[in-house]
Amino acid sequence: MPVSHKALTTLNHRIYFGYMKTVINIKTEKEVKIDAQKLAKEMGFSLSALINAYLKQFLRNKEVYFSSASKMSPKIEDLLGKIEFDIQRDRNVSPSFSSKKELGEYLTSL
Repeated sequence: MPVSHKALTTLNHRIYFGYMKTVINIKTEKEVKIDAQKLAKEMGFSLSALINAYLKQFLRNKEVYFSSASKMSPKIEDLLGKIEFDIQRDRNVSPSFSSKKELGEYLTSL
């Protein structure tokens, strides 16, 4: 049974609108775009997929999250781990001081 032109057109519109995408143009520095694309690729994503996921999260949560906190390097994490270890065992920890004079006396005594 042949499909009428009207039925085919209706079918095509349903398929087309079901997967319709739109384009968002943004301005950013060239290096930012290149670095973001590289990082996204390293993580197994396209930059477009990451931006789409962020936009969906923005709509779902109705909030924006920015962080300027850098990740600590493994060297700093290791150092802080050693410091916490010493603090828990009261090693390599100075007493508290209530004045500059007390601090000066303590440092002079070392």
